Amino acid sequence: MSDNNTTTKAASVPQQRDAETATPLLQVKNLAKHFPIKGGFPIRRTVGAVQAVDGVTFDVNAGESLGLVGESGCGKSTTGRLLTRLLEPTAGSVTYRGQDISHAGRKQLAPIRSEIQMIFQDPYASLNPRQTVGSIIASPMEINGINPSGGREARVRELLEIVGLNPEHYNRFPHEFSGGQRQRIGVARAIALEPKLIIADEPVSALDVSIQAQVVNLLQKVQKEMGIAFVFIAHDLAIVRHFSQRVAVMYLGKIVEIADRDSLYLRPRHPYTHALMSAVPEADIDVVKKERIRLEGDVPSPISPPSGCRFRTRCWKAQDKCATEEPPLVQISGNLPGHLTACHFPEDPTTERTQDIILDPALVALEDEPAGGDKA
Repeated sequence: MSDNNTTTKAASVPQQRDAETATPLLQVKNLAKHFPIKGGFPIRRTVGAVQAVDGVTFDVNAGESLGLVGESGCGKSTTGRLLTRLLEPTAGSVTYRGQDISHAGRKQLAPIRSEIQMIFQDPYASLNPRQTVGSIIASPMEINGINPSGGREARVRELLEIVGLNPEHYNRFPHEFSGGQRQRIGVARAIALEPKLIIADEPVSALDVSIQAQVVNLLQKVQKEMGIAFVFIAHDLAIVRHFSQRVAVMYLGKIVEIADRDSLYLRPRHPYTHALMSAVPEADIDVVKKERIRLEGDVPSPISPPSGCRFRTRCWKAQDKCATEEPPLVQISGNLPGHLTACHFPEDPTTERTQDIILDPALVALEDEPAGGDKA
C-alpha cells in the first residue's frame, strides 16, 4: 500500500511542474499608466495626461528572459515600475502566478514583494551612501523577517562572493566602490531573497563596455543557477540579443513587435524595428554596409499621440488606413508562432539581415566562456 502511495506522489510531481511551466509566471494585459497634468489658477485641475504606457500586453514564463527595447521616453522604465508595483497602473492588469496584483493593497503585496525584485539603472543613486554594503544587502532579509541558517551576516558575505566581490567588503560604504562593483552590490541585494522575477532596468547602461560584459555574464550565471525570470530593459540591442530569449519593441507607450530573439533580429516585420536594426553600426569595414533607414521628424509627444498607428508620422509605409485604424498586435502572415506585429503594412518576411547584431569583442569572448568565468 505504501509503495502505491509513493508511486502516486512521485507521478504527481512532474504533472505539477508541467502545470507551473504551462502557466506564465507574469501576465500583463492592456497595462496603462497616464500621469495627469495639472493647470489653472487659483483652482488647479487636470488639463491633460502624459500617456507613458498605453495598452501593453505580454507574458513572461518562469526562468525566461524577456528583453524590452525602444527609444528614450517610450515607456520602458515606467513599465518596469508598474510590474513591481512601485507605480499604480491607470488601467489594465498585472497577474503574478495567477494572482491579480494590479491594485492589490499593502497586505496583499507583502508576501509577493520578496518574489519580485528590481535592479535599478543608476548604480550610484540606488544605494544608500550612509549604509554599509552589509546593511544594504541584509535590509531585504530584515524587512521580510528572514533569518537564514548561520545568520544574516554569513548570508551577505556569501552573496558578495556569488556576485564576484570580496566578502571582506561587508563593512565598506558604497562610495568606496567603482560603478561596476556598485551594480554587483545591487544584484546581490536583488537576489538576497531568492526571487522568482527580477526587473532589470538598464542595469549596464552607465557602465564601461568591459564592465557591462562582466555584469551581463553575472546575471546569466545567476539566472541559470537560481532559475530566475528576467524582464531586461535596455537600449543596447547587442546586450539584449546576448541576454534575452524573447524581445519586445516599444514605441511611444505601446509594444509594436514581440518575438523570439532570432526571428526579431533576423526577420523584423515592423518598420520601426527594421529601422532600429539598420542603425546598428558595422564593426567590420570590409563588410558591405547595409542601407541605413533614417527616420524623419521627432518622436510625437505622449501627451497627444497620433491617431491610429503611433509610428505613422515617421513611417515611410504609412497610408490613410494607418491614421484611422490602430493596428492590433497579432501574428501576421509569414510570422512564426509567437511573433506578433502591430502593423497594417509590415516588412517583407523574406528579407533577412546579412549581418547579425554586432557584439562588442568583450561580449563575443563571453559567448564561449563558461558562466563561472566571471571575475571582479
